[in-house]
Amino acid sequence: MTTTRRLLLGAGAAALTLSARAQTGWPERNVRLIVPFGPGGGADIIGRLVADRMAQVFGRPFVVENRPGAGSVIGLDVLARSAPDGYTFGLGNIANMAIAPAVQKGRVPYDPVRDFAPVSNCAATPLLLVVNAERVAARTVPELIAHMKANPGVLNYGSSGNGTSIHLGQALFLLETGTTAVHVPFRGGAEMLNALLGGQIDFALDVIPTSWPHVEAGRLRALAVATPMRLARFPDLPALNEFAPGVELMSWHGVVGPAGTPAPIIARLSEAIRAFLREPETLARLDQLGFVPIGNTPEEFARQIAADGERFRAVVARAGITAD
Repeated sequence: MTTTRRLLLGAGAAALTLSARAQTGWPERNVRLIVPFGPGGGADIIGRLVADRMAQVFGRPFVVENRPGAGSVIGLDVLARSAPDGYTFGLGNIANMAIAPAVQKGRVPYDPVRDFAPVSNCAATPLLLVVNAERVAARTVPELIAHMKANPGVLNYGSSGNGTSIHLGQALFLLETGTTAVHVPFRGGAEMLNALLGGQIDFALDVIPTSWPHVEAGRLRALAVATPMRLARFPDLPALNEFAPGVELMSWHGVVGPAGTPAPIIARLSEAIRAFLREPETLARLDQLGFVPIGNTPEEFARQIAADGERFRAVVARAGITAD
């Protein structure tokens, strides 16, 4: 980065800091950011990137608190029960705000729409549809669909667990293409990937950072990205919904507060996060880590949470998926 560019970015950050604090007087003490997953995963990476930058912008520490458990439901429940005073926020994602409420049907202790104040969806992890290159001859999505229609229930697919986003995404793919395959759940994405590489399963959706090296090595074959449109990074790789309309899945991570958090605080924090997600250094870092930046408004994020909840409730009902 050139000296001029550093000065411009620094000046922009300083102006944003002064604006954020001058307009609201908030924050006057440390802000807590609950990450409902353990350290080191994708959600934790996003949470810490946001927390570090917001601490610079607002001049107060944003302290990350990891609260894993129950598939990330425990940490989000802690957030829902926190005082809505603008000093506790958390990281909601597709698992705890859309998937778990759909699969567990009333057993999640919070309402993802009613109990939270959305701030901004920060970033998402794109998924690849990959097949074992030795076990599956299909080189395109239409070829895979044709093979499954000609051989119903012969191929099997893996997931990171029953009722996870990867499971539901693949179930939706089968429903929309009129195909059948056997679901094999594993205890996490790493175990699933090992089974795919070892030939115990035929295909799966997996995150790009872990699966792409094996695509390059020839052990896996990538057929499509499960994103709304093609990714600039892989322009020749089609989007899955080009062959199965409506089939798209990205594991998103966004900041939310407890319901009732003052609107001016929500607005200022959302503005700061969206500005951070537009910075060239942020974009480069997210791309390096395999994330796609989002950065929407509180209203847009609220609509997304509600829409994803409805979408996955429909998938669960159609596919007959139940919690373990």
